Amino acid sequence: MKLKTITTLLILFSFASLKVSSQSSLPYWKEVQAFKKLDSSNFPAAHQILFIGSSSFTMWKDVQQYFPSYPILNRAFGGSSLPDLIQYRYDILYPYQPRQIVIYCGENDFAASDTVSVETVVGRFKTLFYLLRVKYPNTTVAYVSMKPSHSRLQLLPKYKEANMHIRNYLASQNKTSFIDVYSQMLNADGSIMDDIFLQDKLHMNAKGYAIWKKIILPYLLKK
Repeated sequence: MKLKTITTLLILFSFASLKVSSQSSLPYWKEVQAFKKLDSSNFPAAHQILFIGSSSFTMWKDVQQYFPSYPILNRAFGGSSLPDLIQYRYDILYPYQPRQIVIYCGENDFAASDTVSVETVVGRFKTLFYLLRVKYPNTTVAYVSMKPSHSRLQLLPKYKEANMHIRNYLASQNKTSFIDVYSQMLNADGSIMDDIFLQDKLHMNAKGYAIWKKIILPYLLKK
């Protein structure tokens, strides 16, 4: 599999060159340290399905109840973006031996600034994928598409375009899946469903997660 494209390596090197004055000043430091504390007292069993990403996974506290036949290890944190997953790869990606990795991330990359382009976010995803492939060359990686929501209507065109590019990229890679939740959260007329979100109109309620369960389940790997 050819992953070492010039573009990907340039992005990778740019992340590697970042310097911070103090580790404890990094975003989501406390959340990640909480995961490490859990691991130190009871390290997760191998061959689980590793969920990583941002708050749509973080807030899915009862995700295991939705997939009782599949061991889920949820290591999503806060409102993380793709650079955060890359930054903390040694803490929340590399320590485990997952049978499968499921990613939900990218929304917050766009929400952080109007200047963030589709090309930038897709490049960040490719970097993350490259890093996962280096560590886990034979592990299936699934990406859950960025979702529509009423609170981020202005970002939907970017979400749709980035989803398309990520889908196409994964189609060229082995052991990958693209899970489209975007289209299933729309009404027949193309409008966004109203009753699947919390009051913030961004994060989902149980009805929203029930939709995700139905879509994601066929992609999860059995032993």
